[in-house]
Amino acid sequence: MSEPSYPEDLKYHPEHDWARIEGDEATLGITWYAQDSLGEVVFYEGPEIGARLVKDEPYAEVESVKAVSDVVAPMSGEVIAVNPDLSDAPEAVNTDPYGTGWLVRIRLSDPAEADGLMDSAAYSASLE
Repeated sequence: MSEPSYPEDLKYHPEHDWARIEGDEATLGITWYAQDSLGEVVFYEGPEIGARLVKDEPYAEVESVKAVSDVVAPMSGEVIAVNPDLSDAPEAVNTDPYGTGWLVRIRLSDPAEADGLMDSAAYSASLE
């Protein structure tokens, strides 16, 4: 993905993470800005299924050729899936951060936390 993009159907956290909310579940990942800042992602260490994520707390690590960075949870919940493809192809975080590069799927413990996240326009403005 060469051009910056921030899909309008997502909610954004100030630490450059996104949430795609579907009912009482959400898929989480890092934004185009985050992956661009990191550079080429070479390793992803996610949480275990069943782990509890806490909003604003680190839950995973993404390692790039430049650095190792914590991934911060935009919302709280229980991990119900971890992207199995990232162990063999972590570069998907760079090439498709909102699609095949998703990190985890959670069952939300407090769906109202979404009210504290930014929409696409507010997140884009925060980067300027």
